[in-house]
Amino acid sequence: MRKWIRSNRGFVAFMLGFGIFRLAVADWNPIPSESMRPSVLEGDVVFVDRLAYDLKMPLTDVVVLSTGKPKRGDVVVFSSPKDGTRLIKRIVGLPGDLVEMRDEVLFINGTAARYTEPESGQERVEPGVEVPALRVTETIEQRAHRMQILEGVQARNTFSPVRVPEAHYLMLGDNRDNSADSRYFGLVPRHRLIGRATRILVSADITGHWQPRWNRFGQSID
Repeated sequence: MRKWIRSNRGFVAFMLGFGIFRLAVADWNPIPSESMRPSVLEGDVVFVDRLAYDLKMPLTDVVVLSTGKPKRGDVVVFSSPKDGTRLIKRIVGLPGDLVEMRDEVLFINGTAARYTEPESGQERVEPGVEVPALRVTETIEQRAHRMQILEGVQARNTFSPVRVPEAHYLMLGDNRDNSADSRYFGLVPRHRLIGRATRILVSADITGHWQPRWNRFGQSID
């Protein structure tokens, strides 16, 4: 083994460097679920900027250096405070915010988000089962993104005001009625943020024989 390592020092160094780069600088994340539709689809592979917020020791949550400030509307990859599962959601509530939801309408510090007229569609909730969906653009302060509401689906579309404490964030999925997010597992501490999802690298329709979705390749994430 030692002889092989000596004979392939360049390759070993490259692999070690690549591993450290992926663990500390940049990463990619396959999307397995529908919780961020229509912004991010299952089958997308997103680029994750690990230096967007913090430089961490590889394989730990130990922050070496703060490199940026999470912003409302950022799409973030993080480890769940419930069980450590890697998730992707959108930051809605920042430290100090008072966040509330009333019948799907989001309120930040007492001000309701703005919504465009809904567009009707269909959304698959399980194999062979589709429900009516209403897709809108939600604007919170100056950040706008697409989201959808599912009709006839039981979800926590109303919750009482929640004050977000220091160094914590309230996360929601864009597919509001089909997303396990802060309404279910609570607020997310900053040290659990892995990075910001900025772009779709590649995409395949995992429900349609893995056909490439060429139009999504390289698409930025709003």
